[in-house]
Amino acid sequence: MGLLEGKVGIVTGAGQGIGRAIAQSYAREGARVVIADFNEDAGAETARLIADAGGEARFVFGDVSREDSVKAMVDAALENFDRLDIACNSAALSHGHGPIHEFAREEFDRTLEMCLTNTWMCMKYEIPAMLQSGGGAIVNISSNSSLKGQAFNTAYATAKGGVNILTKSAAAEYGAQGIRINAVSPGVIRTPGVEKYFEQQPQIAEGLKKAAVLNRLGEPEEIAEAVTFLSSDRASFITGQILSVDGGGAVK
Repeated sequence: MGLLEGKVGIVTGAGQGIGRAIAQSYAREGARVVIADFNEDAGAETARLIADAGGEARFVFGDVSREDSVKAMVDAALENFDRLDIACNSAALSHGHGPIHEFAREEFDRTLEMCLTNTWMCMKYEIPAMLQSGGGAIVNISSNSSLKGQAFNTAYATAKGGVNILTKSAAAEYGAQGIRINAVSPGVIRTPGVEKYFEQQPQIAEGLKKAAVLNRLGEPEEIAEAVTFLSSDRASFITGQILSVDGGGAVK
């Protein structure tokens, strides 16, 4: 029996990278999964990959910057599977890189919206659905940039710092009602977004690749394993925590 056997889950940003790996891990461990992404082709591909591997998944268009879309995403889980037990809020989009004094207000605000406000909005609708189901577990995706800052990427680091406090505050609010809420804080992970960042900022790429004491990039599947554990009953006494999965980057 898998770690998540019989559970119903939502994964946002599941069209590629870390989100796709999490959705696949959820399904591999027995969960039925709602795949949410604003890229319809990528999201549908994730659902197809899960089905081909013997799992069960439904793709739902999910623009997590829009409240009506988030509500529809959670409603789809209830309509298709009658309940919601677990969720991973992985979707994020960073706008702008460079010195603080050169950031456009629009870029800063958009990054907050797509990394912090969207996470809050997902939880706003996931939590009532979980309360109806008698409890559940939420894992938010943070970033190690939130723990020690990141020069020239301050909007993203700030937004993810907010995700950490949101996670802890929500855990304190809903623990007594049977909902555990944690965050996973990845280090430098080999994703399409990171590869694109390396292309944009080649002068810092080599340093980031060696940021971990394990001296390599992390893989999306390694983040997925941590998320799956925190979503499972094996983590039944863990809530309000930020788990850094970074190959030792935080101690280097």
